[in-house]
Amino acid sequence: MTQKTMTLQIKNIHISAQDKPIVHGLNLEIKPGEIHAIMGPNGSGKSTLANALMGHPKYTVTKGRIIIDKKDITALSADKRARAGLFLSMQYPPEIPGVSIANFLRLSAGAMRGTNQNPITFHKELNERMKELGIDPSFASRHINLGFSGGERKRLEILQLLILNPTYAILDETDSGLDVDALKVVADGINRFHSSKHGILLITHYNRILKYVVPDFVHIMSGGEIVKSGKKELAKEIEKSGYKNFT
Repeated sequence: MTQKTMTLQIKNIHISAQDKPIVHGLNLEIKPGEIHAIMGPNGSGKSTLANALMGHPKYTVTKGRIIIDKKDITALSADKRARAGLFLSMQYPPEIPGVSIANFLRLSAGAMRGTNQNPITFHKELNERMKELGIDPSFASRHINLGFSGGERKRLEILQLLILNPTYAILDETDSGLDVDALKVVADGINRFHSSKHGILLITHYNRILKYVVPDFVHIMSGGEIVKSGKKELAKEIEKSGYKNFT
């Protein structure tokens, strides 16, 4: 029996927003078990890449392909990309008044798993995940991101990640605005998710989260392109000298 090839491939992708080209011919391949970090200055196209991979309608892929496990998902809607195994932790997750975290996650899990989730069974699973992340059980009854601190928003994103259990996770500046304690909680959640069955694309400005979530590969993005790739030592080089040598 031929073993299925598992990989997220980004092939020669060009992305525009409002007819303005932002990403230019970017190539990247992420296999399950790998953690890839993309670093770069503001305006380099990192968040544009993340949102376009997930199918955000604001961004248009004008050339190139996005392939998950040999399936071309370039033209698929965001929900179909999610069902294909892709997840995006957004840099600025929205507030959704009137929708509790517990109901949102139960319905999302049902959509991903293809079956309605028994409320009692699911709430047990949810409580176990929240306990792992050090989240108080009362968190589940709150409305999505309403009045949340930056750290609470990021913890919810990681909670979603653990519940939905995608094959490939795109984490867009998950460390943004976090204090040290919140950063450690988020990093612990990412490390809990990481396994030989999961690939991670971690987008960040800084090396600090990479001290807790150790990448296999680091890529520097500038001007809509990956200008240099290396191992974790490349992130340390950026921490010392900044991006001036790569822009």
